[in-house]
Amino acid sequence: MNEFSLLCRVLGSLFYRQPQDPVLAPVYDLIRGNKLAANWPLEQDELLARLAQNADAEALSADYNALFTGEDASVSPYRSAWVAADDALDVRQYLTARGMPLPEGAVDHFGMLLLAASWLEDQRLEDETEALTVFFADYLLPWCGTFLGKVEAHATTAFWRTMAMLTRDAIQAMWDDLQEEDEE
Repeated sequence: MNEFSLLCRVLGSLFYRQPQDPVLAPVYDLIRGNKLAANWPLEQDELLARLAQNADAEALSADYNALFTGEDASVSPYRSAWVAADDALDVRQYLTARGMPLPEGAVDHFGMLLLAASWLEDQRLEDETEALTVFFADYLLPWCGTFLGKVEAHATTAFWRTMAMLTRDAIQAMWDDLQEEDEE
């Protein structure tokens, strides 16, 4: 797994899965121990340290639920809430056309889109960036800044405010890398 895929997989999982999900326990252990920075491909040590300081399991879980789950969620994690409603089908069609196995139900969740970007990165051939560039340009970038801004504004914990900043910076760095690859 390369750095791009690692970023997408970790960030996508943190947004897609409930914090108490046992699958995430090792990731939260790394965060709480401030050990994620040792393997993090970007220079975000200050933000990672802030995550570690604010990784109280109960508080971040309660904030996650208030932010993203249920009808009373403060911030919808679904792309279809931010752009034209029929675009949710477009996401599924785009990923299916590239051979990605998808679960039933909505696939336009912010975390799922980052996980899809990881999958696209892992499947791409050398020197092939078009599918990933189109995915970012059409399905992630048009709304992720607004979404992450709302997360930052509505989060009650420093953890999720910091996650929004960390994710925004990471997405920008990945986009910059894709643009550089396209130019070459």
